[in-house]
Amino acid sequence: MSNYTKSTNFASKDNLSSGNPLKIVKGTEIDTEFNNIATAVATKQDYDADLAAFAAKTAPTGDVVGTSDTQTLTNKTIAYGSNTLTDVVGVTATQTLTNKTIAYGSNTLTDVVGVNATQTLTAKTLTNPTITNYVETVVAIGTVTSSHTLVLTSGTVQTATLTASTACTFTMPTATAGKSFILLLKQAASTGNGTATFTGVKFNVAGTPTVTATAGKMDIFTFVADGTNWYGSYSQGYTP
Repeated sequence: MSNYTKSTNFASKDNLSSGNPLKIVKGTEIDTEFNNIATAVATKQDYDADLAAFAAKTAPTGDVVGTSDTQTLTNKTIAYGSNTLTDVVGVTATQTLTNKTIAYGSNTLTDVVGVNATQTLTAKTLTNPTITNYVETVVAIGTVTSSHTLVLTSGTVQTATLTASTACTFTMPTATAGKSFILLLKQAASTGNGTATFTGVKFNVAGTPTVTATAGKMDIFTFVADGTNWYGSYSQGYTP
C-alpha cells in the first residue's frame, strides 16, 4: 500500500512572473498527479466490516512469537492439536523419546522409574544392573504342620518352624527358569524331631537330606530352578 505523493507544486506557479515558462500548467503534470492518486487509492484497504473488526482487536502484550523466528519460549501455552510441532512431545502423544531430558520433580510421570526415586518395581526387567547393598524381603511362614505350599510372591527368603515330632511335606512353586529362593527351616524350640520332605526337588548324589532333629536347631535350604526341575542344596545344624 503506497501513500499519495504530490509530484508538482502548482501553488508555487502563482508566484512566478508572467512569461516564465514554469508558470505554465502542463497536461503531463496533471496526468502525473492523477496517476499518483489512482495508485494510492488502488493500493489502500477499503474500510469494510473486516477492517472494523480488526480495529476492535486488542494487541497482545509482551513478547510475540514470529512466524519464522527462533526464540526461547517461557510460560507460553501452545495448543498441541492446533499446531504442527516438530520434535516436540505432545501432552497426549505417544512418542519414542531419544536423548530427551525430563525433570522428574517438575512432571507427573506414570509407570516411570526416577533416577533418585524410591519406588516399588513390579514386573520390570533390569538388564545388567549394578545393585549395591540390596536387601531381600523375608517371608516369615511361622509354624507348619503336616503340609505347606511354598509361595514366592512376597519374598525369596523364607523362614518356617516345624511342629514337634511331625512330618511336613513342602509343595514347591512352579519351576520357572531362573527362579531361586532360600528356606531357613527350624525345629521347635523345646522338642524338635520334626521332619521335612520337598516335592519334586533333586538333591545331589547324597540324596534327600534328613533334617537336623535337635530342638531349636536350624537347617538352611537353597533351591534353584531350570524351568523343568528344582535343585536343592543345604547346610545344617545352625543355632539361630
